[in-house]
Amino acid sequence: MSRSRRNFSAEFKTNLVLQLLKGEKELNVLAVENDIQPNLLRNWKKEFLANASLAFDNKREDNLREKLAEERKEKAA
Repeated sequence: MSRSRRNFSAEFKTNLVLQLLKGEKELNVLAVENDIQPNLLRNWKKEFLANASLAFDNKREDNLREKLAEERKEKAA
């Protein structure tokens, strides 16, 4: 009997990681309550912290604006 792979939304992952970082609940408690492996939650935390600087990255915003402007020009043409 095989178990199907579950996909978790970014919002769900963020919510759990923030609870973990705030110290509201311990890692193992969060994992058990949400029926996930503790290592999975550890990995999400590591990824979250590694990419936290992207939230303040101005270049990312500029690139998104440029792409959006290009798409608008293409649709208008």
